[in-house]
Amino acid sequence: MEYLAFVERARKRIPTRPVSGFHFESWPHGGRPTDEGFGLLAIPGVEPAKVIDAVMDVDHYVGNLDHVGVCRSIPDPRFAPPEAVRFYQKLDIPLLGAIHHDLVLRRLGTLDGWLVAAWDINRAETDALSPKEGFRSDYSGGAWFAKPGLLGYALASAPKRDDVGFLKWKALTTGADAAAGRVVKANLEAMARWAARR
Repeated sequence: MEYLAFVERARKRIPTRPVSGFHFESWPHGGRPTDEGFGLLAIPGVEPAKVIDAVMDVDHYVGNLDHVGVCRSIPDPRFAPPEAVRFYQKLDIPLLGAIHHDLVLRRLGTLDGWLVAAWDINRAETDALSPKEGFRSDYSGGAWFAKPGLLGYALASAPKRDDVGFLKWKALTTGADAAAGRVVKANLEAMARWAARR
């Protein structure tokens, strides 16, 4: 249940003081090549239930969330909507190429007043993907946290080392850590815009 442990680590990063703008922090975990990160953005009018419904609507990510090239649900009796969904996703990263993975996303209900949904990688299914279609994720986990007027996003991800050359590896690890705050803020803004349109 790695996704639950990740959610707990992110939850501990939620500021105890009121947030009026954007808050971000990151931290190393388990010797992984990228840090885990958590961002929280104050967005007046954001509705938690609408946000989590949008998060779970993986079949409509393309065109609503930046850099999502392919995203489709996969019928799987282990993960039954609306509480969970298995899906395939390919992200198009500018200048670097595509990364893809097989994931499962779950509604976790309410934690400390936050509506939460979290995802984790399906390891065997991701390993079975073709590296010719894009580099595969070694790990990909994350969570969305929503309260009235506040939206949070936590992320931990990296490609499989054997799927990328040295320069891309550096860009997708050290470079990704440097850009993480900007990427998280953009994801929060995009999800809030989409949820408001629904």
